[in-house]
Amino acid sequence: MNKQKRVMAIHDISCVGRCSLTVALPIISAAGHDCGVLPTAVLSTHTGGFTGFTYRDLTQDLNPISAHWQSLGLGFDAMYSGFLGSFEQIDLVAELFKTYKTNESIVLVDPVMADEGKLYAIYSPEMAKGMARLCAHADIIIPNITEACFMVDETYKHGPYDKAYIENLLKKLAALGPKQVVLTGVWFDDDKLGAAVYDAVQNKIEYVFASRIEGYFHGTGDVFGSALLSALLNGFTLADAAQVACDYVCESIRITIDLDQERRYGVAFERALPMFIKKLGLMA
Repeated sequence: MNKQKRVMAIHDISCVGRCSLTVALPIISAAGHDCGVLPTAVLSTHTGGFTGFTYRDLTQDLNPISAHWQSLGLGFDAMYSGFLGSFEQIDLVAELFKTYKTNESIVLVDPVMADEGKLYAIYSPEMAKGMARLCAHADIIIPNITEACFMVDETYKHGPYDKAYIENLLKKLAALGPKQVVLTGVWFDDDKLGAAVYDAVQNKIEYVFASRIEGYFHGTGDVFGSALLSALLNGFTLADAAQVACDYVCESIRITIDLDQERRYGVAFERALPMFIKKLGLMA
C-alpha cells in the first residue's frame, strides 16, 4: 500500500456555508491523504449571501503554528492555499512555501478574492496585486476568470468566451511564475462549463468540460481545487485531475438542485463523494 501523502491546507474556517477548510479537509481526506490545516481566519459564515458575519483574523497565529511544526520535523507533499485573512498573510504564506517546499512537493495556489467581475467585499485592489505576487511561488494556480483579470490587468468579460481571450489570460498568468495554470469558469457555449489547463513548460493547452448548469453556487471553486489536488496526489495528470474535479463539481451541483437546498449554504459535495472516490480508482 502506498504511503499517505500529507497536505498543508491554508484556508479560512467558515463555520457555516461549505467552503474553504470545511470543504478541503473532508475531500482531501476522503481521497486518502493526511490533511493538516493552517487556518487563516475564522468566520461565523462565509461572506457570500450572508450579512452580520463575525470575522477573526489569524495572521498572528501562522508563524507560531509553523514553528511548532518545524520543531516536529514535519514535511508536506503538497501545500494548498486559498482564502487569506489579511494582506500581511501573503508574504507569510510565501515564506511558508519556501520553508516547506521540496523538489517533490506541489505548491497549489487558489487566489481566492473575486468572482462575477468583482472583488470580494473585504478585499482591495492591493490584495489582487499581492495575490499575483504569491502566484509566483506556486507550481500550479487555479484562478477563476475574474481573479485572473485582476491579477494580469485584463478587462473582465462575461461568457461565453472565445479561445483567444482565454488563451491570452493563460499565457499572462503563466508569466507570473507558475509552470501550470488551471483557469476555471471557462465556457464557449451554453452546454458545457469547465476549465482551461495550460502547461507552460510544454506550451500545451487542454480543455476539460462537464455539463453547464445555470446559476451561481457557493463553494464550487473550493470543491474543484480540493478535488484537483487530490487527484494529482493520486497520480493523475493535471488535465485528467481537472476533468475529475469538473465532474465532481457538476455532480455536487446536480444533487444540491435535487435536494432543493438553499444555495448560499454551499453544494452537497458530501453526497457526491462516492462518485469522486470511484473516479480516483479507490473503490469499485
